[in-house]
Formats: sequence, structure tokens, C-alpha cells
Amino acid sequence: MKKITAIAALLLLATSFLVGCGEESGVESADNTLNVVTTIGQITDIVNNIGGEHVSVTALMGPGSDPHQYTASASEVNRLQDADIVFYNGLFLEAQMEDILEQIGERKPSVPVSRDIARDNLLASPLYDDEYDPHIWFEVPLWMEAAKTVRDTLIEVDPAKADDYRANADGYLAELEALHAYVQEQADRVPESKRVLITAHDAFSYFGRTYGFQVLGLQGISTASEASTADVQRLTNFIVANEIPAIFIESSVPVRNAEAVQAAVANQGFTVEIGGELFSDAMGDWGTEEGTYVGMVRHNIDTIVGALLAE
Repeated sequence: MKKITAIAALLLLATSFLVGCGEESGVESADNTLNVVTTIGQITDIVNNIGGEHVSVTALMGPGSDPHQYTASASEVNRLQDADIVFYNGLFLEAQMEDILEQIGERKPSVPVSRDIARDNLLASPLYDDEYDPHIWFEVPLWMEAAKTVRDTLIEVDPAKADDYRANADGYLAELEALHAYVQEQADRVPESKRVLITAHDAFSYFGRTYGFQVLGLQGISTASEASTADVQRLTNFIVANEIPAIFIESSVPVRNAEAVQAAVANQGFTVEIGGELFSDAMGDWGTEEGTYVGMVRHNIDTIVGALLAE
């Protein structure tokens, strides 16, 4: 059923795209701003920070959205068609939309922000041959490369405002550099033997690589995969054997799987706490601190460290 739904959605997207192919998008809207459409909130945050007053940004995926299984409606396809620039993650994160995003790129800038990251800096996907783990925003230095791609694209499309885009990007990159230092400083507070992060799905491998955590997820790299009884038992045995104090739920993944692990651990006579909710594929509500990339990352590291140190 999921495969049929995905195919039907892609057909809808392709049909809508072809209907709109004859229409050209202007470089700027009537109020002299670029009309930008993004997929995930983390990219929206980059564009807003670098584009500033020169962009009007529409995000397709809001708080709680799951990009692995997201399909665009007909009205959202129209937004893509009307955009001056489209930014998306790539690396097969927006799996149901990948083809249409690439097709749109044949007639306007439709740019994966992962485009300029050296492939030998990416982690391999355990699910797909010749694909990579798409969760690059959890390694702040990699996300800085994504920000540079956004900066360069805005300058290319709108060179008259290049100085503003460069200045905004310099400020944002400095903020991300400070964020990277903060995450490392907080991670270093946790003894190496306790740096074990267990989450609902396997989204934190870049985080683990950069900040020194062993990362285990109940589900695979994509939430489209289902956690099995064997997966629950595997994690349960690991938690009990290593006396892991906390596991974490995610804002865009149902909590039931983590609760199943917690119950199975209790059946073996050990107690593991739900250490808190992390933001993985989606950020927090718009207008909140967690609704920004910096705020999301700070929330995650503070939550992880606080739970593992029982603070």
C-alpha cells in the first residue's frame, strides 16, 4: 500500500509539473524579493538568515513533518513551479519528491544543499547502494558547507545583492562556528564510557562521528523502515548489559517504539528513562528557540547531556 501511494503521488507530481512547464518564473516578485521554496525547516533557517529581507521563503515541511515519507500536494507543486529558487537537502532524504525536484532543476535553480559537500566526508547509507546518510545537519561543520551553497546560489541568481548575501552569510557562519564549539564543549562533559545515544531512528550518525558518541537507533536510517521485535530485543539486551541510563524519543517519530524498548528493559529488571525529546528530521514550532537550527541543536545537546549525566 505504501508503494502504491508513493507511486500515485509521484504521478500526481509529474502531471502537475508538466502542466506548468510552459510557465516561466520571474527572477523576483513584485516587491523585489526572491520567491524561495524549501523542503525541511533546517534549510528554511539557512535561507532566512542569509537571504534576509531579499527573500520570501515558503517551507513545505513544518514542525513534526517526516521528510522520508513526505509527498507534496498539488498546491505545493504549484508553489515549486512558481518559485525563483528551490532548495532541498538531497541525498535521498526527500525520497518521494526526488524526481520532481530534479525535473524542476532543468528549468530553474533547484539546488540540493548537500551538492558541494565532498562525498568522502559523507557517511554511507546502510539501506541504499551508492547513497549516503542524508542527516548532514547534525554535523555542524557539514551544515556550514550547506550554508555556503545557499549563499553562492543566491549570489548567482541575484548578483545585485551579492554584498548583502555575503555579509549575512559571514554572520551566520560565525554563529554556526560558535554552535559547533558549544556542542563539543557540552559533549566533553560526558565521560567517554557514557557517550551512548539511543534514539528512535538512526538519524544521529554524523553527530556521533563528530562529537564522540556511539549511536544506536531502533529503526533504520529512514523512518519508512519498521522496527521489528528483533530490533527491540537487540536494543533491550544492549541497554541492560551496558546499564544505559536513558533513551530518547524524536519529535517526528511516534513514541510507541521507544516505549516498547523501555517496557522490555523493565521486564529484565532494569530501568531506563526516556531522557527527553530530540529534534531530528524536523525542528520545533515556528517562533520558538527550537524552531531555529541553532536552537534545535542546542536543545538536543543539552537534553542528551542532561539525561546521560542525570542532571
